[in-house]
Amino acid sequence: YYCWGMADASEIDPSDLWGWEGVPDAAEWMPVPDAVDLVTETATMMSVFAAERLVRIDAMRREMLAEAVGRGVGVLEIVERSIRLELAAAMRVTEYTAGRLLVLAEALTGRYPGVLASLSAGRITEKHAEVFVDLIDEVPTELRGQVVEKAVGLAEAEPVGSFRRALRTLIDTVQARTLEERHRDAVRERRVWVEPGRDGMGTLCVYAPLVEVQAIHGRVTAIAKTITGRRNDRDQHDRDAEDTRALDQVRADVVCDLLIDGTTDTIPAAAHGIRATVVVTVPALALLEDEVAESCDPPVVEGIGPIPLPRARELCGGDGRWMRVLTHPETGMVLSVGRDRYEPPAALRKLVKWRADRCMGPGCTLPASRCEIDHTIRWNDGGDTDLENLTPLCKGHHIVKDNSDWTVTQIEGSGGAIQWLSPAGRRYIVQPERKIPVFTAPRDFSTHGAPF
Repeated sequence: YYCWGMADASEIDPSDLWGWEGVPDAAEWMPVPDAVDLVTETATMMSVFAAERLVRIDAMRREMLAEAVGRGVGVLEIVERSIRLELAAAMRVTEYTAGRLLVLAEALTGRYPGVLASLSAGRITEKHAEVFVDLIDEVPTELRGQVVEKAVGLAEAEPVGSFRRALRTLIDTVQARTLEERHRDAVRERRVWVEPGRDGMGTLCVYAPLVEVQAIHGRVTAIAKTITGRRNDRDQHDRDAEDTRALDQVRADVVCDLLIDGTTDTIPAAAHGIRATVVVTVPALALLEDEVAESCDPPVVEGIGPIPLPRARELCGGDGRWMRVLTHPETGMVLSVGRDRYEPPAALRKLVKWRADRCMGPGCTLPASRCEIDHTIRWNDGGDTDLENLTPLCKGHHIVKDNSDWTVTQIEGSGGAIQWLSPAGRRYIVQPERKIPVFTAPRDFSTHGAPF
């Protein structure tokens, strides 16, 4: 119980409290909000006030627009600009910010009342609402009904960053049937251009299919990390130690070397042979028949989302640069090497990253391909090298997990869900992107045939 408006907890009459059994000091019995409670309470109040502000902004907009009804399109545009200027001046913000507030207010009060209700109840933040409107408004009207309700649930359950990513995936999945046609049209717009900068610098821009762009960035990053790792090796010569370039600088230099020289001769030998890698997940049967593909989930590329089925078939056609994960509705794999070795074998590492798809830190969206594989129960503490004890964490969350008072555990039987228990005693559950199925074999092979 929280005693709002009472200076002294002793003013409470014990007989008024259900289940009261005569605890001598009421103040000792009542929970006291800690520092985190006070912060989250304020955050909830800010959401409530934000919702009320948006309601009043839209009421102001409708009242002022009513005066322009029937006076022509030109007058309406002037009135809308006047409303934006009035709001900006009154709130002491830019007209751009005022315009964003007007758009958000109109969307929540008109098209998305469920989002407004969640914001009014403090279940989401104003930033959640902004992301919701920005992304859902891009969905064709006829498809919004398949997205809105699920999107509200995601907003109430996920931090802003995770929500944005999950909502984009949801929208891409709903639009997957038209993805092939839209992708084919978009590919025609691919191009390369240069944007001059200051001080003799510039930006090389490449507009191309995201699969290729992601693969390029992944390869450049891997080469750059190899170079910086070699530089930090104690056994290297003094001349290597003089290289103080940051990772971003090395990445830029690698791109220039590869595109200008066309070779990797200037790259250390340790970085030779590094190739682009992209993780493609596609239902196995969808690769065989178009009719079956229509009833399956769309193919997905890690860190990108759904891709056209023909593109997935192309990527799964045997090129060794692509890691292929073929799913089946009844079969899967579970790997473990127990305590025999610390480093997980390559297949297990891939499976752990495929399952999570991203860092399993609360709210983190770093792709799993760029994360470290962590033993949830440390190897030195008896932890096994198996699927139930491995999860991808970015370097930052890995450091926090191993060097702070956070307690991290895998929830047994959850298929990879991670529980983070904060120093303040709060629990945060992070779910993996995918579930790992288990092998199932029919008992009567004479009737059902051999296992898949």
